[in-house]
Amino acid sequence: MTRRRITHWIGGKPWDGVAERTGDVFDPATGEVAGRVDFASASEVDDAVAAAKRAFPAWRDASHARRGRVLFAFRELLNARASEVAEVITAEHGKVLSDAAGEVQRGLEVVEFACGVPALVKGGFTENASTRVDVYSIEQPLGVVGVISPFNFPAMVPLWFAPIAIACGNTVVLKPSEKDPSAANLLAELWAEAGLPDGVFNVVHGDKVAVDRVLEHPDVRAVSFVGSTPIARYVYETGTRHGKRVQALGGAKNHMVVLPDADLDLAADAAVSAGFGSAGERCMAISVVVAVDPVGDDLVERIRRRMPDVRVGDGRRAGCEMGPLVTGAHRDRVVSYLDAGVRAGASLVVDGREHPVDGDAGGFWLGPTLFDHVTPEMPVYTDEIFGPVLSVVRVSSYDEALRLVNANPYGNGTAIFTNDGGAARRYQNEVEVGMVGVNVPIPVPVAYYSFGGWKASLFGDAHAYGPDGVRFFTRTKAVTSRWLDPSHGGVNLGFPQNS
Repeated sequence: MTRRRITHWIGGKPWDGVAERTGDVFDPATGEVAGRVDFASASEVDDAVAAAKRAFPAWRDASHARRGRVLFAFRELLNARASEVAEVITAEHGKVLSDAAGEVQRGLEVVEFACGVPALVKGGFTENASTRVDVYSIEQPLGVVGVISPFNFPAMVPLWFAPIAIACGNTVVLKPSEKDPSAANLLAELWAEAGLPDGVFNVVHGDKVAVDRVLEHPDVRAVSFVGSTPIARYVYETGTRHGKRVQALGGAKNHMVVLPDADLDLAADAAVSAGFGSAGERCMAISVVVAVDPVGDDLVERIRRRMPDVRVGDGRRAGCEMGPLVTGAHRDRVVSYLDAGVRAGASLVVDGREHPVDGDAGGFWLGPTLFDHVTPEMPVYTDEIFGPVLSVVRVSSYDEALRLVNANPYGNGTAIFTNDGGAARRYQNEVEVGMVGVNVPIPVPVAYYSFGGWKASLFGDAHAYGPDGVRFFTRTKAVTSRWLDPSHGGVNLGFPQNS
């Protein structure tokens, strides 16, 4: 069987070298190896950075009008070929086509925001800050920037960063996950078709070797990263140690608080969709439901009743709502938490290993799983499982729920379900989490706000996309200006130098 080769995109074209190392790319729904991806050595990363560096001066000096035309063309191409991008995502990640299409749509929204970036990089102007002295600021691009993206959103996360970086005048080297690399190459082809000059957008595939070279390379000015908290910390510390601007978005343990006055059917529907969508492989997935007395029994039963209706299977088949996990190793790691939870004393209400599957027996399957009576010291609570495992923690009051959420080291996303506007307003004010939903289980901000958590969910000062994204990919230069008056022969007009 001939396996598809997936290689780097450097300087506007596919790389034509011979890789020293490669990795398997699986079809998660069958367990079969569908392709081989070239792993970049430091030399290939250097080539990509060099291509980006060569392209930077001309792209930096390109007018906003020219950059805008490329962004609009890219937007049209991505919109026209959204289904193709979604199919590539499903083939390598495993999420169902509707989830993959939603991923592309959310990325497209950031592209549309980036089309309007000229309005956000205008700078400021003050006339007569001192006598006949003007002061103004200009926003300029950084240079070559790196993007290191995760497996769970192989198109959306690169689209969080690259369009804004490019619109601001930077050039990009993207290192996508080696687990599902093909979406990045398809984006590169669309950029080229949109008229982006060669070298402005490059893709290098690989593992830690490629990541480390991006972090250490002296010509890479900034790095954007999304992944687990331990790796986010490593990326932040390594990148900043090498003098780079870094935004590193880490892991999550997102809590959904359900108050006694909540609509329990709405809450149960939300728990199922937010806990098990995309097989739980989302940094904004709900992994903990906090049931405030006395709703625990009723809420758990409503969630349990809905779970058999989740159709698990090959994401390319009509009607499937949840696909496999991305690799066999990851599936096995998630499964290990089921036994660990039982050993720790949690109640395994629904065992996902028993869920029927509409797909090949060799796929990396695990159905929706529900634990009840989970406590904060259990591994199913403390660890970011990143799979379709939902835990219910019971508390006696709003105050206890708030303390639980705020004590958690992660601060990515949270939600509260209630019909009490006062309680909701108090929660959004008091909770120590970066993104909050009120009767919305996955509160991902729209593209003209910014995405990011608090505490161990973010390293660095800048959130992703939106206004924070523009600020991250630009640096401010302040200019103080005074011109001699030609009507007076270009001589000093007599006012003090520093008035």
